[in-house]
Amino acid sequence: MSLQALYDVPAPAKLNLFLHVIGRRADGYHLLQSPFVLIDWADTLHFEKRSDSLLRRHDLGPALPEDDLCLRAARTLQAASDCAAGVDIHIAKQVPWGAGMGGGSSDAATTLLALNRLWGLNWPRARLAELGLALGADVPFFVGGQNAFVEGIGERLTPLRCAPARYAVVKPAASLPTREIFNHPLMVRNTVAAILEGCSEEAGTFEVPQGWQIGFGKNDLQAAAENQCAEVAQAAGWLERHYGNSRMTGSGSAVFARAGKSDSPSATFPADDLPAGWVGRMCCSLSEHPLRAWAN
Repeated sequence: MSLQALYDVPAPAKLNLFLHVIGRRADGYHLLQSPFVLIDWADTLHFEKRSDSLLRRHDLGPALPEDDLCLRAARTLQAASDCAAGVDIHIAKQVPWGAGMGGGSSDAATTLLALNRLWGLNWPRARLAELGLALGADVPFFVGGQNAFVEGIGERLTPLRCAPARYAVVKPAASLPTREIFNHPLMVRNTVAAILEGCSEEAGTFEVPQGWQIGFGKNDLQAAAENQCAEVAQAAGWLERHYGNSRMTGSGSAVFARAGKSDSPSATFPADDLPAGWVGRMCCSLSEHPLRAWAN
């Protein structure tokens, strides 16, 4: 019997251990280099197959935009595959939006992977990733199923092996519009593209040295973000006081700090000290995406 539903399907967030902007294409897209690491802060989605071709989303938490990335991913896959089936998508949103943690892109990737399974398409991962790139630059990473060194506009992925770690992640109340950050005069666009010299390559996988966790590189968007939004600088300062390090992730307002190894008992999150309106938690890095086995 064919699958009729998939429940409790995770969509994990990511952190950019650093984010370097190394140039800009003629079409305006920026060229990036960044190690993306999956973390266990995740949304949860449920998928129920429909016999008609309708695509419906049901919010189990905060209301999402009417036509969010989940629906766009479902519509894109349905059109590309000529699939006659539809789906009801129920989403329990946990990852904050506007944070630079890839929450919407992860939801889209999980939708592609789940519907590929639910609709019996059995498309290869590369084909799903190609569809994902049209939805957003971070979607191919989440479809890829593992930590990766990301280049280009998000389409070039090299598997990345990182030591397990805990990260304290804070999202202030404010969110950041990505377009404004990328167009800000303080944003650096000419970081030298020599990052991989610090890595060892083994069978096509790059291994991140311990010092890379936060000590290496920077986020080229952070100065512009702090100029645009004082809360980003405040969040960075809050983490510096508690953990001695901090860095913005992606192009959103979330900031993170390395807080020890994944099994460190001292890695606690001082939630009582968090300013009103902010959200945060202690996160563990993931060695791979929970749905990695769902596509080849």
